[in-house]
Amino acid sequence: MNTSTALLTDHYELTMVDAALHAGTAHRQSVFELFARRLSGARRYGVVAGTGRLLEAIERFRFEDAELEFLRANRVVTDTTLEWLANYRFAGNIWGYPEGEVFFPGSPLITVEATFAEGVLLETLALSILNADSAVATAASRMTHAANGKPLAEMGSRRTGEYSAVAAARAAYIAGFSATSNLEAGRSHGIPTMGTAAHSFTLLHDSEREAFEAQVAALGADTTLLVDTFDIEQGVRTAVEVAGTELGAVRIDSGDLPVVVARVRELLDELGATRTRITVTNDLDEYTVAALASSPVDSFGVGTSVVVGSGTPTMGMVYKLVAHEDDAGNWVAVAKKSADKASVGGRKSVRRRHNARGIANAELIFLGDGPGGTTEGEEALGREVLVPLILDGSVQPGHTGPAGIAAARERHQLRVRELPPVAMSLTRGDPAIPTEYRSAE
Repeated sequence: MNTSTALLTDHYELTMVDAALHAGTAHRQSVFELFARRLSGARRYGVVAGTGRLLEAIERFRFEDAELEFLRANRVVTDTTLEWLANYRFAGNIWGYPEGEVFFPGSPLITVEATFAEGVLLETLALSILNADSAVATAASRMTHAANGKPLAEMGSRRTGEYSAVAAARAAYIAGFSATSNLEAGRSHGIPTMGTAAHSFTLLHDSEREAFEAQVAALGADTTLLVDTFDIEQGVRTAVEVAGTELGAVRIDSGDLPVVVARVRELLDELGATRTRITVTNDLDEYTVAALASSPVDSFGVGTSVVVGSGTPTMGMVYKLVAHEDDAGNWVAVAKKSADKASVGGRKSVRRRHNARGIANAELIFLGDGPGGTTEGEEALGREVLVPLILDGSVQPGHTGPAGIAAARERHQLRVRELPPVAMSLTRGDPAIPTEYRSAE
């Protein structure tokens, strides 16, 4: 299997490099930024996800013989550019918001410092990963808050592409979900997996009772029995008769859930199964989760909504050149002026300001200063947000693999707690904190 990520890009990225090499501008030192002009879906905050996956993908961004032959056969670029691509290794620096961090309009989620040719090649790869993963994580974060501390499992694999499902499970876990149904996500990313049986298992047997008996025989009384294939109340009674009062849980996948859940809890208690948990599924989103959070539901399983970003399948991020050196070695800030698509030029650093109670109240973006730079009186301005992700072509430790996921999950919990209460609103509205641009001088 070819593991190169070099062709996970758009045709025009390579033709830009081709033209720039011939024009003599390809090797100008440049700064690119990836950011969102606004929060898609009028969300109150966004969640950064996919950073670790991107760093791993950049390490595999190599034009091997198969990639070069494809480009040659299709005459995508000239032979001179093919020779340059054959030796391509990203050797620059990337700074960014660490994974699990929250973000707002204008936040430079990654800042790429490299030659123009090196940096522009990463545009499509970075956008495709961060746009999708951050959309899932943002939706998952809203659901996690709506659940009010009750666990959620991601189970949307069948509602998206097979590889997108793995990425979605990873993003949801970072944003607070406790498990996934996707086994590849468990193998690749160390995420806890879960699952028992679907309606087809019940329908396979001659009766619901026989299906429950088979499941309990295989998985034990602590399993979760799906009780809504036929009649829910009868399903609950049969489940307790088969598994006993130590039955682990019942799952409900249909009906008027607030009403059904209350009746099921009442019935379980009447039957002596007071410790049997109730889990619900059935096309849940953050709104239905919030409506059920105060009911006797013990856990939620969310599918379609989380893997498609709950109506916002992309965060609308863009990747723009914001500065480059001229032929004399001087830095030149550049920016788009297009209506509704304007960008802010120049190298930047970021600090997040908090009030005396530790609640975030502003995202401060300093113009004219690069990532890792210093700003006069910076301690009083809050926490520095940007961290080094790649330095001189080397991925920095702590951002990839299961350890990176664990750190991102913990970081997300901390950062959400720093947000003002309005951030938790599920209504459409303005960002929870404003973005302020300031001079670094």
